[in-house]
Amino acid sequence: MLGWRWLSIPLITILLVLAPVFWAFPEGLPAWRSAAIVSGWVGWGLLLAGLLLMIRESWLADGLGGLERMYAWHHWLGMLAYLVLLFHPLALALDGWQESPAVAWAVLSPAQQGWPGWLGWLALLAMMAGLGAALARRLPYRHWRGLHHLFSLAVLLGLGHLLWLGLDAPALWAPLLALAFIVWRVLRADQGWAARPYRVSGVVAAGEGMVEVALQPLGQGLAVQPGQFVLAAFFDGPGFRGCGEFHPFTVSDIGPEGRFSLGIKALGDCTGHLQAVESGVAVRVQGPFGDFFAGQSGPQFWLAGGVGITPFMGRLRAGPLAQPVRLLYLHRDAGDVAYDEELQALAGQQPLLSLVTVASGAGQPDLSPLLPAAGDLAGCDCYLCGPPGMVAAAVAILRSRQVAPARLHFESFEFR
Repeated sequence: MLGWRWLSIPLITILLVLAPVFWAFPEGLPAWRSAAIVSGWVGWGLLLAGLLLMIRESWLADGLGGLERMYAWHHWLGMLAYLVLLFHPLALALDGWQESPAVAWAVLSPAQQGWPGWLGWLALLAMMAGLGAALARRLPYRHWRGLHHLFSLAVLLGLGHLLWLGLDAPALWAPLLALAFIVWRVLRADQGWAARPYRVSGVVAAGEGMVEVALQPLGQGLAVQPGQFVLAAFFDGPGFRGCGEFHPFTVSDIGPEGRFSLGIKALGDCTGHLQAVESGVAVRVQGPFGDFFAGQSGPQFWLAGGVGITPFMGRLRAGPLAQPVRLLYLHRDAGDVAYDEELQALAGQQPLLSLVTVASGAGQPDLSPLLPAAGDLAGCDCYLCGPPGMVAAAVAILRSRQVAPARLHFESFEFR
C-alpha cells in the first residue's frame, strides 16, 4: 500500500495548483481568455510546488520520500510550469484572433505592448534560459548552480507582471509564497544557515583518487546513521583554500560525540581539490539525509561499484552484522580498490559477511554472470550503490530474477 511519503508530493502539487485557480477562476469571460487566466495560475501553482521541493531540510526530505525524489519532481515540475505558462500568451492571442489577426499579433508582439507585456515575456525568457542551463549537465557545477537563479529572476519578473496588471493584493499570495521559498532555500541551504560547524580532524588515503575525511563538531553534532549522507562545504584552513560549495558525501564511519567520516572520491573540480584537504579546515555540514539501511532485517545482497562501497563501509564499521550479507564489490582495477585491507579484515572478523571483489575494467561491467541466481535471491533484500548506469543495469537483472521492487534499495545521488 502506498504511504504518505509516496503520495505526499502529488497531493501537495494538486493542492498548490488548485488553490490559485480556485481563488482567481474567471466567470463570464470568453473561452480562450478564461483558458489564458487559468493557465497562468496553473503555471504559478506548478512553480510553487517545484520551488517547495528545492528546499533542503532533513525533516522535509524525511516526510516527502527523500531528497533525491524531491529533486526529480522539482525538475519535472519546473519544465511543466514553463510549458503551461508559455500557453498563457498563446491563449490570449487566440482570444484576440476572434476579433482580428491584428489584435492577436498585438498580444504576441513585444513592440506593441507596455510594461505588463514586457515583464511577462522577460519572465518566460528567464525561465527558458534557466531550463536550458539546468539541462546542460556538462556545465561546471558552480556555473550550473549559479544559472539556477534565472528562475529567481523569472519569479521576480512574473510578480512585476502581475503588479503592473493591477491585481489586488490578496491575489499575489502565490508569487509572494514563491519568493519566500526561494529566500528560504538561499539562506538555509546555499548560505549554510541550516548547516552546523565542523572542522577536519584527520585525513587518510582510502584508495586511488579517494580520501577519507574525519570531521569533529564544533558544537552539537549531527545524529547520523550508517548509509546516510550529508551535504558538506569545505572552506579554508592553515594551508588549504576550500571551494565552499555544498556537495553530497556518504558517511563512511561514525564516532562518538557527533564525529563521523566521509569518503570523498575525485569526481569533479571541487572533489578533486578536496584530495588535498588537511586537518584544521573549516567545514559546514547539513543533514543527515537518506535511509538506505532502514527497516530491513533478513538476508541481504549488497552491490557496490567504485566509491559506492562507502555506505557499506559505514554499516560494517558500525558493528557485527545481524543477518547474512553477500557483498559484491566491483572496481576498475587493482589501483581503484578502496578500503581493500580493511574490507578483507572485516570479512575475516564477521562470519555472516561473504565478500567478493571483482576488477571489472573501465567500461560497463557484464553483471549477469556476477549477480546471484534467482534461487539465491529468494527472500533477500538488495542494496545497490555505484554509478547510475551500473545500478540501472543491476535493477533490471534483479527484477528479471523475481526480486520485488520493495526489496530493491538504491540511491544514485543524481542531484542535477
